[in-house]
Amino acid sequence: MAKLQKIYPCLWFDNQAEEAAKFYVSIFKNSKLGHIARYDEASSKASGRPKGSVMTVTFNLDGQDFMGLNGGPVFKFSEAISFVVNCENQEEIDYHWNKLTSDGGEESVCGWLKDKYGLSWQIVPAVMDEMMSDKDKKKVERVMKAMLQMKKLDIKKLQDAYDGK
Repeated sequence: MAKLQKIYPCLWFDNQAEEAAKFYVSIFKNSKLGHIARYDEASSKASGRPKGSVMTVTFNLDGQDFMGLNGGPVFKFSEAISFVVNCENQEEIDYHWNKLTSDGGEESVCGWLKDKYGLSWQIVPAVMDEMMSDKDKKKVERVMKAMLQMKKLDIKKLQDAYDGK
């Protein structure tokens, strides 16, 4: 990662930033780990984190830069922030859903899930925006009704609802 984006998210972990970064990089294509910074004597004393342990790790997921920070158990993730993954087909939805809910992740509703670190994701078909912004309000209502009955989104069922089938 030569140059970071001007604006990028920093994710606060207790002590799993490097582990999480490796997990995410293993899931998303065209992704890589970046720089790992460790707590030195001064930063260790100031933060209470062990000297030599990972302080930050930068990583890139398919063109989007991130930073993970091991800051201790002070803050937890919430659904107030989530990452949307636009998927071209059902195979992509299934892949990302299964990978991100593995090893202790939690399924939610309407394409939402939490991964094993508690980070929220929305796994959605790329066509969803088009369906939900259609001028035909009946189509939008049918898609919304279908989506509200799902955990992992099913493109065929959403398309059938959109088409009035």
